[in-house]
Amino acid sequence: MYEEVKKASLDAINELLAEAKLQKGQIVVVGCSSSEIVGEIIGKGSVPEAAEAVLEAILPIINKNSLYLAAQCCEHLNRALVIEREAAVIYGYEIVMAVPKAKAGGSFATAAFLNFRDPVLVEHVKASAGLDIGGTLIGMHLRDVAIPLRLNTKKIGEAFVSAARTRPKYIGGARAQYE
Repeated sequence: MYEEVKKASLDAINELLAEAKLQKGQIVVVGCSSSEIVGEIIGKGSVPEAAEAVLEAILPIINKNSLYLAAQCCEHLNRALVIEREAAVIYGYEIVMAVPKAKAGGSFATAAFLNFRDPVLVEHVKASAGLDIGGTLIGMHLRDVAIPLRLNTKKIGEAFVSAARTRPKYIGGARAQYE
């Protein structure tokens, strides 16, 4: 099963990056319910191996594209995010104190915390794109104007997948000129 999870995760992240056309240094937020991947209700059946399979698939792609991954924690840590310290400093995000665990933070955030070079937690990011695996509600961590994307990858395991990219706000009214 976990090889299928890896393949679907790899497909989803590649589709997202192709559609989002991100630039070096931008943030991609990923929320991932390992419970939903294995067919359980979100928050009720955390499976570290499922979360690790997702991370093993997407983190090398994120790194290869010189992007930053923000791994969303579960509600027990107020959906804080695991991010590389370097990104927190560059973006001016305030670092908060907590260490995610499978039952308090979630399996995906825990896997990220264990696999990042220098992980820290922050309460909020303004990501340029995002992947939501299992209805984790990543919208609060996207930039203000999110555009839903329809990926060919509809599920990872049993978890539904949704994705979004963002764009800058249009300002200026009727006389403004846009590209």
